Amino acid sequence: MSTSSTCTFCRIIADDDPDVLVYRSADVVGFLDVRPVFHGHCLLVPRTHYETLDQLPAEMAAPLLQATQITMRALREVVGAHGTFVANNNVVSQSVPHLHVHVVPRKRKDGLRGFFWPRHPYSSDAALHEMRARVRKAIDSLTPA
Repeated sequence: MSTSSTCTFCRIIADDDPDVLVYRSADVVGFLDVRPVFHGHCLLVPRTHYETLDQLPAEMAAPLLQATQITMRALREVVGAHGTFVANNNVVSQSVPHLHVHVVPRKRKDGLRGFFWPRHPYSSDAALHEMRARVRKAIDSLTPA
């Protein structure tokens, strides 16, 4: 498995901390964005370090897409999302150079317009931990054994 010692996401993957991760599979991990657009905003990353989507091998696309679908369903349950915004930046606006997919819960009239992403931080570490536990529980209930 290829990793980068300087990559923030590779360090999260290496820790493999079940208290941090909301999604875990052999190929993909997911965790809450610490600067969420809306609470429940998740990032899904391949365990192997690829900087951009065009570097992702075709056989890795299915596990990443499956993780995205499961996370979308979980956010409907956890935060009452009416839908989701799924995004991937490649180089431009990519704050961490490790392929990651944003899964942002959306509600009608939530105020999100275009590509301006106002951030809504969690009010406390306790609120972040509570959301993490709720999302993880919903994902676990939706993940095939």
